[in-house]
Amino acid sequence: MRVAQLGSGTPEIAVVAGIHGDEPCGVRAVERLLDDRPSVTRPVKLVVANENALERQVRFVDEDLNRAFPGDPNAETHEGRLAYELAAELEGCLTFSMHSTQSHSEPFAIVKGLDELAREICPQLPVSSIVETGNFAEGRMFSKVDTIEVECGLQGSETAAENADRLTRAFLTAVDALPGDTVRKELPVYQLVDCIPKSTADTYEVFVDNFTRVDAGDAFAAADGNRQVADEPFYPVLMSSYGYTDVFGYAAEKLDEVSVTTIS
Repeated sequence: MRVAQLGSGTPEIAVVAGIHGDEPCGVRAVERLLDDRPSVTRPVKLVVANENALERQVRFVDEDLNRAFPGDPNAETHEGRLAYELAAELEGCLTFSMHSTQSHSEPFAIVKGLDELAREICPQLPVSSIVETGNFAEGRMFSKVDTIEVECGLQGSETAAENADRLTRAFLTAVDALPGDTVRKELPVYQLVDCIPKSTADTYEVFVDNFTRVDAGDAFAAADGNRQVADEPFYPVLMSSYGYTDVFGYAAEKLDEVSVTTIS
């Protein structure tokens, strides 16, 4: 884990990259901040988390770091120990965590719940929607640390790296760490309600677009040509053919939009 800081004092704001070693976009954004050294009005902690996985260009070494929290200093896995160390490093900080995905090109935010902080900050970010994890927060960093996650774009793409830089600076502006103004907008909200499992197969296909309603009776994916059909309507989120080992992604329901009203 690599830790740096912008500004002086004790940070209450943190930016985290490299939770997964095959998602370098956030690391690029952190390195750009360190190169530019912008003048900040609040100190900001910058963390590149899973350096071992980044060096190997793999998602994780032993287990998914974003499913390993709160961690344990005596854990048998690299990520189990790292989760404990990272949670301690981020204690007391509102944290912005950057990811990328194989499933969707447009940035979106992921939050544990739609509390006042999420309602205040997310509409100021250049994202297309908010995903609330609901019952699927166990083991994720925001189960231990106050965190707003963002999916910056397609994994390994230059666009995702550019989005990561833009998203980070918007976040830092929204929390008054960088000077300037943000643009607020209403955002649709989706809540995860179920995992969509996939059976062991040689080939997988996904027939639907993320955040686009799937009606009952629609075929949405296939494993070795065997189609899976929706029993009831849902909105697919993080759906991809090969993004996860044992699931295609998640089924979500669409909630009301988050308005642009400033919370005082």
